Amino acid sequence: MDLGELEDERESLSTFLHLKLKVDVASKGNKVLVDSENLSSKELKRMVNKFVYRQNLMNKYWVALEDGVVKINKFKRPKEHKKSKKGIPPSMIKHGW
Repeated sequence: MDLGELEDERESLSTFLHLKLKVDVASKGNKVLVDSENLSSKELKRMVNKFVYRQNLMNKYWVALEDGVVKINKFKRPKEHKKSKKGIPPSMIKHGW
């Protein structure tokens, strides 16, 4: 499993997977290795998705399954455009109400 930019949560993810799936989990760098022959990639993806949701990270990260490897990707934020203050100022018309 590739953590991508979610390295800060590596230990808590490893603990979560170990407790929920009852399998051996080892972490190395930005990768987490899950040692289980009975666990499918789809099931692992589902559990990682659950972890991301429970940690309230679903607005920043999304989980994908690519070639049998679960990857955690970060959403790319659109670039903010600075609005120029040029232009015509608001009208100062007095209303006769």
